Amino acid sequence: MTRKEFNELFPTDDSCLDHLMNVRYGKRFLCRCNREANYYRVKGRRCYECEFCGYQVFPTAKTPFENTRTPLKDWYHVMFLFCASRNGVAAKEVERQLGVTYKTAWRMCNRIRHHMKIVDGDTPIGGDGPGSPVVEVDKHFVGGRDKRGEDDKTIVLGMAERGGDVITRVVEDRRATTVIPHIVEHVKAGSKVATDEGRTFADLRVEGYWHATVNHSAKEYVRGPVHTNTIEAFWANVKRGIKGTYVHVSARHLPSYLGEFEFRHNLRFAPYAMFPALLQSFAPTHRP
Repeated sequence: MTRKEFNELFPTDDSCLDHLMNVRYGKRFLCRCNREANYYRVKGRRCYECEFCGYQVFPTAKTPFENTRTPLKDWYHVMFLFCASRNGVAAKEVERQLGVTYKTAWRMCNRIRHHMKIVDGDTPIGGDGPGSPVVEVDKHFVGGRDKRGEDDKTIVLGMAERGGDVITRVVEDRRATTVIPHIVEHVKAGSKVATDEGRTFADLRVEGYWHATVNHSAKEYVRGPVHTNTIEAFWANVKRGIKGTYVHVSARHLPSYLGEFEFRHNLRFAPYAMFPALLQSFAPTHRP
């Protein structure tokens, strides 16, 4: 979707609210008064009410737009920017484009990133069947050193299925007892797993995985089907996004940023589906 097409589809706040209402509830549905009813917009409020009993429905409830005074069109515009960009959108850029405060811009970006992470999900990857793809597992370090020279890097575990999805997790340390449970949870039993020579992954065979390694310290990066180039390429994208767009990411909010990069990576073969995926994701948990 181009920006021109976006502006034609969502020209006003009302058009965004109507879209949200149609996605979450539809134009006509069973009300609490046990009658199939149309819901009409309440003037001056972000809600619709039943034509019979007056019961009101708020489409923005339980969405990133809940309890916000920022125009819905601005929210939709920022979501569009996130999906149109390869390396993310800085809050300062949102501040400049929308004319809002930096605090508002950062909050909008953070909520959208969190929602992208939820929409992407964490479906287990790999498999033990014939022709199942190899899963590459690797650790990455985000951050730097403080003034005293103490290492304050945040450790991130990445699991990437070749030709498929990637899953990341922030871990407390590099010990096998910390890392292996995440692999067991997100990589199907019996999968082919490729890693570097780190001792952290030494017990993967005990967990029932086909495990092979490449020795990076000896400058061995590929040995037949065994390599970690896929997950390394993902780390390169994360590094470019953080250094080039966000400059600095705190450990507290790093999972949300990683969720954004996961969402974009996992839909890399269908970039046209990114924005629609976010727009269609606000489904109601139940009818009124």
